[in-house]
Amino acid sequence: MLNSLEIAQKATPMPIAELAQKLGLLPDEVKPYGRFMGKLGLATLGRLADRPDGKLVVVTAITPTPLGEGKTTTAIGLVDGLNRIGVRAAVTLRQPSLGPIFGIKGGATGGGYAQLLPMEQINLHLTGDFHAVAAAHNLAAAFLDNHLHFGNPLGIDLRTIDWPRVVDMNDRALRSTVIGLGGREGGVPRETEWNITAASEVMAILSLSKDLADLRSRLGRIVLAQTSGGALVTAEDLKAAGAMAVLLREAIEPNLLQTLEGNPALIHTGPFGNIAQGTSSVLADRLGLKLFDLVVTEAGFGADLGAEKLFDIKLRQSGLRPAAAVLVATVRALKMHGGAGKVVAGKPLDPALESENVEALRRGGENLAKQIENVRTFGVPVVVAINHFPTDTAAEVEAVREVAQAAGARATVVSRHFEEGGRGAEQLAAAVRDAANEGAPDFELLYPDDWPLVKKVEAIATRMYGADGLEVQPKAGKQLDALEAMGFRELPVCMAKTHLSLSHDPELKGRPRGFKLPVREARLSAGAGFVTVLAGEIRLMPGLGSRPSGEGMDLDSDGRIVGLR
Repeated sequence: MLNSLEIAQKATPMPIAELAQKLGLLPDEVKPYGRFMGKLGLATLGRLADRPDGKLVVVTAITPTPLGEGKTTTAIGLVDGLNRIGVRAAVTLRQPSLGPIFGIKGGATGGGYAQLLPMEQINLHLTGDFHAVAAAHNLAAAFLDNHLHFGNPLGIDLRTIDWPRVVDMNDRALRSTVIGLGGREGGVPRETEWNITAASEVMAILSLSKDLADLRSRLGRIVLAQTSGGALVTAEDLKAAGAMAVLLREAIEPNLLQTLEGNPALIHTGPFGNIAQGTSSVLADRLGLKLFDLVVTEAGFGADLGAEKLFDIKLRQSGLRPAAAVLVATVRALKMHGGAGKVVAGKPLDPALESENVEALRRGGENLAKQIENVRTFGVPVVVAINHFPTDTAAEVEAVREVAQAAGARATVVSRHFEEGGRGAEQLAAAVRDAANEGAPDFELLYPDDWPLVKKVEAIATRMYGADGLEVQPKAGKQLDALEAMGFRELPVCMAKTHLSLSHDPELKGRPRGFKLPVREARLSAGAGFVTVLAGEIRLMPGLGSRPSGEGMDLDSDGRIVGLR
């Protein structure tokens, strides 16, 4: 079988104008970016306002290995399968970040015969949205330091500044820095840091905004620092929000692309899966739901993180509602959760994970059962997709099916989309279509808006992670109390913890029990509209590995990209 890049380079995408016409879009509703990509204008929502919405399906997963379990590939293959069985469907996904592409993780356009086109452009810059986010974020930082340079008339306490700079690259040397060292004309010296662009609050805001006016309002609410008297200093106070909005005027429009089989994909925004909500944009979903009968969207990491944030943050703010969920599982990951072998990113797969071990799989199946429980807690029906690998045995697949059905899955289907494209996902598509038609009439959020912040954290910890309770460290307790006193009690909570375990400890696999969740810090994202609570060490600027993927990338003699994955 060809590798994913070779498959993509042999494909001939449909010209963007032809794709737009096929979808019933008007000529002035799509702004072409080259031959195969385009921006979908927000005026389309106005034209289609009276059209009923389609159904929203969420793709989530078990607790993943460092390699991931194939949510993106499954979402793409599912859409191809749905269109093959006569359902007009589209996929909405996050944009890839350049940092992981040149690090270990690689690209984020799917793989095999279930991927997006044009693969190289999507992974490398796309239409420039990430750069627009970085420019808007760094403009606020520049305004802030410029304000300090010209006498600090607002009386900002430098110790309270909580606005880093960002760059879309893994660069550990920028995690902790000192700026303003150029003498009198170099600004005010102070400590700061760089984060990766995906971790910017501006990215989270862009993802959650419902229109340009909402984007402009949210940017103005960003809190950059406090005064010496404790008053919040916002981007509006520094008169930076308007210029930030100018930089994001086109970035707010979702990007229209296609799958390998010519089906529509809306690729937009890329908020970090830990510190933020980890989803594609509200606008991409809203446009998709007006244009198609079924929209498949992906939530980052496992259901305890990704699906919970999608439901409790994105859907809470947007008013959208899910019809069904797909929970992706792999045999190899369940065996790992059952104690058979380890997975280390960048190293060959442990042979123990490619050998039949039904006993380990059943032990690891506790993780699958808990993640099914997590999604069903919201009243959403679950279809389990077994992302097929050639080493999977019939006995192992049957064991996964038994665990899933006992935990309340509506259906469990083996999907071979990676090897076979949409044809290999037709059974999954039929199961998802049936689940979505049944819908989720009992959908409910995990907690109401008016609960205290710490009670919201406790609900997530006990009901999603299986914790026995919380260990709130004094610093975090004071921060949560202060946020409530400032009037932010109504905001939802965005949990930041490891994605490699249901708990806060990445070494605890399967379904951990008998632990309390440590709560060590709370951070306000007033513009995005949530409070981030840290339950572990979270790095906002990744580093490159000893052998980053970028080492294998180059251009051949014809100028074609090689080594991108």
